[in-house]
Amino acid sequence: MEATLSARTRPSALAAEIETVLSNFFASRRAQVDGIGGGYREAVSALENFVLRGGKRVRPAFAWTGWLGAGGNPRGPHAAPVLRACSALELVQACALLHDDIIDASTTRRGFPTVHVEFERHHRDGAWNGDSAHFGRAVAILLGDLALAWADDMIRESGIDPDASARISPVWSAMRTEVLGGQYLDISNEARADESIDAAMKVNRYKTAAYTIERPLHLGAALAGADDALVSAYRRFGTDIGIAFQLRDDLLGVFGDPAVTGKPSGDDLRAGKRTVLFALALQRADAEDPEAAERLRCSVGTDISDAEVDTLRDTITSLGAVADVEKQIEEHVEDALSVLAASTATAEAKQQLSEMAAAATRRTY
Repeated sequence: MEATLSARTRPSALAAEIETVLSNFFASRRAQVDGIGGGYREAVSALENFVLRGGKRVRPAFAWTGWLGAGGNPRGPHAAPVLRACSALELVQACALLHDDIIDASTTRRGFPTVHVEFERHHRDGAWNGDSAHFGRAVAILLGDLALAWADDMIRESGIDPDASARISPVWSAMRTEVLGGQYLDISNEARADESIDAAMKVNRYKTAAYTIERPLHLGAALAGADDALVSAYRRFGTDIGIAFQLRDDLLGVFGDPAVTGKPSGDDLRAGKRTVLFALALQRADAEDPEAAERLRCSVGTDISDAEVDTLRDTITSLGAVADVEKQIEEHVEDALSVLAASTATAEAKQQLSEMAAAATRRTY
């Protein structure tokens, strides 16, 4: 692998390398999984398919580029171990998505049935004992747990040197705590119907920004032994781009084309997501259009029709919430790029991170 890493810094080529690393890891676990029997192979194959099927490998790519920007040598002996460590982030992502789909009762992911729905169908088709939906959720929970455990295994078995391992340990621990905390804040806000912009932004900060861009960059910097100034710059850049990434995702969750997003149109409205977009719309409606405010509050989190989704989209847009979110995205990106430009990251990494930031925050509906 080391012979190819020097040339593969472009996103598409790097994603292919990451998928090879992940495939090799799953292959390394097959004998142990097969020894357990009882259908475990089928379940783990579903996890493997979920991880390897699609995805832009955003988190490992930011970690790898952060390592390069802090002086990492893609031609050196540490490159392959570092890439294996960075690739472990995809298993953290798999855990988060599997559990998130259960929490949100989502039926599709990337254009395929979600894992809990897939195993609900297996149970029903097999006429097995018990409740099919409960079985599907239970399997998906276990596979999410397995993904998180195997992420730790990938880090431990990556081959990075002991000093690098010691440096990334607190970063890895903080990231896992933050993403779970962000997930808790998300479901808590929905349960309490917290409509504040601050609450929604805090979810964006910890559920998405921290483990999508900020901590991966921090991880890459720690792997390279970067100084505190570069770590701080990476984290500030990562927080701003991570929040902008989630704000774009909020827009896609309401206005996105299912053919692009792989999820039903308007899914966030039906799920009752307390996003910044929704909070801004409510704030505007409360001040300017009480009838619109009532419509939003009565509709969100219910099984609304496609026509009702269209009505809510029009309401949210006419209130100016979409324009507000677009402006926030632009401001976060500008602030991030300013911090990056002033940092000590290598020129090549600055260019690459700027392009990655644009790709993450300019996704279309």
